[in-house]
Amino acid sequence: MKIVFMGTPDFARDSLEAIYNAGHDILAVVTNVDKPKGRGMKMIATPVKEFAIEKNLPVFQPEKVKKNEEFINEIKSLNPDIICVVAYGKILPKEILDIPQYGCINVHASLLPKYRGAAPIQWSVLNGDKETGVTTMYMEKGLDTGDILETKEYEIGINDTAGEVFDTLAEMGGKLILDTLEKAEKGELHPIKQDDSKSSYAKMLDKSMCNIDFSKTNLQVHNQVRGLSPWPVASTKLNGKVLKIFETRLTEGKGKPGEILNTNPLTIACGEGAVVVNTVQLQGKKKMDSKAFLQGHKLEKGTVIGE
Repeated sequence: MKIVFMGTPDFARDSLEAIYNAGHDILAVVTNVDKPKGRGMKMIATPVKEFAIEKNLPVFQPEKVKKNEEFINEIKSLNPDIICVVAYGKILPKEILDIPQYGCINVHASLLPKYRGAAPIQWSVLNGDKETGVTTMYMEKGLDTGDILETKEYEIGINDTAGEVFDTLAEMGGKLILDTLEKAEKGELHPIKQDDSKSSYAKMLDKSMCNIDFSKTNLQVHNQVRGLSPWPVASTKLNGKVLKIFETRLTEGKGKPGEILNTNPLTIACGEGAVVVNTVQLQGKKKMDSKAFLQGHKLEKGTVIGE
């Protein structure tokens, strides 16, 4: 099929790579503009752009797509059979949605209508869900409101971080879009309307969510840690410095919230139960496992952190 692909982050790159390896005719790749990053503020290409350049695929990076007649006419002139959209980051206007013969198909990292929006993977972990998945759907003017085409479920492990679920769903999304494209070409898709009454919205994450309240249950703390890993990362304070916590495990224990119950392994009391802290990063230092961290930072049992 003749395809225009629209996407930006690593999650989208997996789908683009799957479509490319399957031998589809990728007419163009549309992605967000390069952005400055790091201390030197060097302009960095999106993961999707990097892959497109590597494979010599034409790349478009419009600042905006709404009311951008030049860009819209460019896509029309390509005459794609289908437009595949994966985490592109911009709402497409009706003028683009109406271009392809087989419509615009989106890959979304949740089991719609649950978790429409920007951060479905992270919120599924933050909320302690036991299941998530990927969905392909027809795109329409609303945010993730189009008819569902196919879904694939994934069971979330109790210790899975958002980053680990992200990697798994990215690969699953690549496989699901290929299956959906094959059925679209054969006329075998059976769209299902979303039940808006069951919808929920997964808002973008921000650093205001990072502070750990150890008075909560160990499960709530654990879900916060894994849901915010690898970004923006749950954190607490240790001797006036920010201590990021990337990975924990549930355990039994009783003490004052934030109290260090054990240093081998590093165990911190919660309002109910406790967590074993596996991976940390102290402000100004490198990320490391807690055992290595404790070799350079002597912490005594009974110390209360986060106060």
